[in-house]
Amino acid sequence: MNPVLEEFLSSHPGRDLVIRSAKERPLAEQAATKRSDQSDLRGLRLHYIDEGEGEPVVMLHGNPSWSFLYRNLLGALRGSHRVIVPDHIGCGLSEKPGDSRYAYTLQSRVDDLEELLDHLGLDRELTLVLHDWGGMIGMTYAARHPERIARLVVTNTAAFRKPESKPLPWALSVCRSSFLAAPLVRGANVFCRGTALIGSKQKHMSRELRAAYVHPYDSWAHRIAILRFVQDIPLRTGDPSYDLVSWTEERLHLLRSVPMLILWGMKDFVFDHHFLEEWERRFPAARVHRFARAGHYLFEDEVGPITSLVQQFLAAEPAIQEPVG
Repeated sequence: MNPVLEEFLSSHPGRDLVIRSAKERPLAEQAATKRSDQSDLRGLRLHYIDEGEGEPVVMLHGNPSWSFLYRNLLGALRGSHRVIVPDHIGCGLSEKPGDSRYAYTLQSRVDDLEELLDHLGLDRELTLVLHDWGGMIGMTYAARHPERIARLVVTNTAAFRKPESKPLPWALSVCRSSFLAAPLVRGANVFCRGTALIGSKQKHMSRELRAAYVHPYDSWAHRIAILRFVQDIPLRTGDPSYDLVSWTEERLHLLRSVPMLILWGMKDFVFDHHFLEEWERRFPAARVHRFARAGHYLFEDEVGPITSLVQQFLAAEPAIQEPVG
């Protein structure tokens, strides 16, 4: 077996939760969502890592990665915090159902996260670490429950509609809506392989490391979430998740006082300076660190500095504030 992958799996075996039901949502949010009649969460296996003790830190990956993305940060924090790292349904070691059993939409992702955290009894003093689609999922959860959020760590992601100044990269356009989308993404696995090949800019991933990133996505059936994530990118009114993203965007001001650390790989061709500038506009008090030579997978490019900055941030912004006097 791949030694990089074997070490991760043996060090972090994780556990499973059977997702059984969606949670009740605020009426305003219900009006902003369009649940599929095919959505049936009963009996789906969601894999997650739960290690350490202390203040909870929840790390949410995006597409086309999985919990493996956070292996180094997880290892650094589990001695001082309780670290939760789920694999979204269809990703990593979680179950990969077909469309008849699961609605692959942002709404489902947020419902899954809420059910997991409720199952674990985690409903306060949460720190969210967010990357790629994990940002939209985590920030929608945070918009639902701002009172539960103590800190936010934001890395190359979004919590709002695509900035008007940012064109959709042609590669995403092809994988999102062209007749080539399914053959390329689910057949040839170009999205997973391509992201692993170009996502790390400062130091290209080794063959073993790239293989670990694409390991869970080894067949047409197992790549369904990869394609559905791209197809769920909200670009215009009528897209399945457009209204929910708009609802989240309108509630971001509720999180403005939450301590935020932004870590940004400046060579990301999707989440580039346009997205970073929008984060800074909406959260002017955030601590921002730009990594000029890092790409989308900045957890590979800048693992040492990022780990240190996150540890310093957690120490400087305790989730439980000491009483004054």
